[in-house]
Amino acid sequence: MQNQRIKKRKIASAALVVLIIGLVVFVIMVLPAKFGADPTGMGKYLGINDPNGDAVSVDTIPPIEIFTQQSAKLLKLEDGGSSPDIAVPDEANNPAPERQLKFREDTLLINIPAGKGIEYKIKMLKYGRVKYEWTTDQGIVFFDFHGEVKQANPPDDVYYESYTVAYSNNMIGSFLAPFEGKHGWYFKNRSEQEILINMRLKGEYALIN
Repeated sequence: MQNQRIKKRKIASAALVVLIIGLVVFVIMVLPAKFGADPTGMGKYLGINDPNGDAVSVDTIPPIEIFTQQSAKLLKLEDGGSSPDIAVPDEANNPAPERQLKFREDTLLINIPAGKGIEYKIKMLKYGRVKYEWTTDQGIVFFDFHGEVKQANPPDDVYYESYTVAYSNNMIGSFLAPFEGKHGWYFKNRSEQEILINMRLKGEYALIN
């Protein structure tokens, strides 16, 4: 009996919350849009009614484009790395050097315009190590963390190997370069706003950009 009373109270509380939310939406959105009444002034602030007080249809308000992991494309194995018909270069099998590049640390700010993609890579020798951390200032980005083998005469279709392909707003990790070359990230901003990525690097590498 006690549990039934608690359950009924929870249902009543949830119904009250829904009623309050509906009332707020009606006063702020529906009244200015459908009837030209704006008791709170929020209709004018949100642009729902024009300066003359005429109602503006809610249907005419442009939707806000939001890119989330739920709306992102489902990634498959085929989305990572070069196509199967591009052979691995012989240079990928070169031995590792006796000495790695000098250890260094860097903090970088990478700007990705709305709807655009940016590549950021570093130079690494075979079996060089690096730790990395990056975070967006807002929203998520598509990224392909990959590497390209250093070749004396690279072809038009360069072989590359993907290490991680995903959508995220934050990532940390450590990396051991499987071959000498350029290793780094391709970031794609699918939103309608600029995104800034703050990146930290520590390890045996050299900056390219």
